[in-house]
Formats: sequence, structure tokens, C-alpha cells
Amino acid sequence: MKALFIGGTGTISMAIVRQLAQDPAWEVWLLNRGSRGGEMPEGVHQILGDIHDEAGTAEKLRDMKFDTVCDFIAFHPADVERDWRLFRGKTGQYIFISSASAYHKPAADFRITEGTTLANPHWEYSRNKIACEEALMAHYREEGFPVTIVRPSHTYDERNLPLGVHGKQGPWQVIQRMREGKPVIIQGDGSSLWHLTFNRDFARGFIPLMGNRHAIGEAFHITGDEVLTWNQIYQTIADALGVELHAVHVASDFLAETGKKAGYDFEGELTGDKSVCVCFDLTKIRRLAPDLRTTVPFHQGARIVLDYMMTHPECQRPDPDFDAWCDRVIAALEKAKAEI
Repeated sequence: MKALFIGGTGTISMAIVRQLAQDPAWEVWLLNRGSRGGEMPEGVHQILGDIHDEAGTAEKLRDMKFDTVCDFIAFHPADVERDWRLFRGKTGQYIFISSASAYHKPAADFRITEGTTLANPHWEYSRNKIACEEALMAHYREEGFPVTIVRPSHTYDERNLPLGVHGKQGPWQVIQRMREGKPVIIQGDGSSLWHLTFNRDFARGFIPLMGNRHAIGEAFHITGDEVLTWNQIYQTIADALGVELHAVHVASDFLAETGKKAGYDFEGELTGDKSVCVCFDLTKIRRLAPDLRTTVPFHQGARIVLDYMMTHPECQRPDPDFDAWCDRVIAALEKAKAEI
């Protein structure tokens, strides 16, 4: 079996590539610009190129065919239309990485199945993913283009600490606030339910879909089975750091309005995603991937991430603008409480 990963070095895809490279049944190819080529497992073939250069990519792939093509970096309908032109007749399966944030916010039921309506008025990212799905399913219905849709939720790896509220430089400034005993912001009252999935566990659900005829024309969300509140998530991080958590709960719509002035899209990331209580039904994916389960619970995953970040200076990106913004928001709330 021959697989092509477009991208293949991100949070989700790297774990899949690493596991698949150990399987002698698969021949693994990557198409990307080679920025993380040094981290590729032995035996993985790399095609250096930019998928956005359609003519150049078509030339590089001219004599090649694949059993499965997986695109991890398609975000707009134009991207999947390009892939359709490039891979029709050249692959037995095309897997599009969509997003579980595409499900309606808020849904009528916190229990999410693949049949839950797709609609997200709060986040353009999600609406673009929905439009991609619709374009691909039209090609499947009209001409049999062999699409499979995968909707990840909050997947993380050793370089990404799951947080609800952080700045543009990632999680480090929140970690620093915790270490310094400063208060950190949690959206809402912190009681909404949320799935966290370590990327190695995500791969356990993804790989069984590859080359599987029962996955053609279908959509699947893939998550772990551990469900935590955001209060539990932040407390777990504080416990891993060995510090006391000083949480300040702030309404998501307040964060959205105040964050907009500072250039943060908390309406999309919170109102359109993380502040909503979700619990994903895994019945459908487990029919094809019965081994899908949480093997890295978050109390272990948080320590894996923090150990990595503490030993890799490139992950320690200060964000003084976000730090100052947090201080202003917290001070304004404290002032309001004192005056009422």
C-alpha cells in the first residue's frame, strides 16, 4: 500500500507518519517544503515542493499513483478543488482533515455524532472547513471521487499544551504566569466538558481508515475517550508544574469583545469552539478502529509537554502583550466587583 501525506510534519500528521513508517505493509511518501525533514522516520520518502504550486506539483507526481492521499493543510475550498484536479484517477482514497469545530455551536445536544449539523456562525475557520467538505462530497456524489472526511477535535503533542485562553505566541506565557503565582484566565466558569487527544492516540483511530473501502464517502470524528472540564485541565497543568492554580473565570463573550481590541479571535476559538460543552460519540469510528482509546491520559500528557518545553528553548516564547492584556482584564474585573 502506498500513501502520500500532504504536509505530514504537523501535530496530528507526524504521529501518523511515525507509526505508519513501522508498518511494512505501507510505503510512505510526504509532499512538503522540507522544513522538518530532519525529524522524518527512516524509510519515509520525501517530495520537496509546495502543493500551492499546482503545475509544479502535477509534474512531480506525473507518473505516481497512491492507495491513499491525506491532506493536512487544506483550509479553503480552493485547496480541495486543486487536490481534486491533482488526484482524480491517481488515488484510491483521498482523506480530508476537517475539524470537529465545524459542528453546530451550540448543538442541540452536547453529545456529538457525525450526524450533528455542521454550522458555526462564530468562526470563519470552521465555515471554510464545512465548505471544503461540501465541495468534496459533491465530487463524491457526482463522479465517485473517493473521499473520506476526518474531524479532529483538540489534538496535542509534546510541543503543544492544550489551553483555552492564550496569546499569539502559544502557551508559554500562561505557564510563566502559573510559575510566578499570577492568576490565569479560564473561559466561562470552567465547568464545560472537553476532549483532549494526544497525537499518538489520534493515529490509532486514523490509520485503520486508510485504504479501507468502508471509509469512502463517510465522515468520522476522532478523539480520545477522556473528557475533562477546563477547570480540571488547568488544575492538572498546575499540578504538573508543582504550583498553586490561581484561576480567574471570565465570560467567553466578554473575552471575545475585549480580545478583539487586542487582535485576538476569542469569538471563534472560544464561542465557536472551546467554551462549548461537547462529548463525542465514538461508536462510528470504533467500528473501523476498535483499538481507538486514550492511552496517554492528560495527567501524563501534560507532563510530557512540560518536560519537552522546559528542555527546548525554542518553545519558550515570551508574550508580554498577552501578559499585559491578562493583567488589564483581571484588574478591570476586580475593580467592577469592588464597585458593585
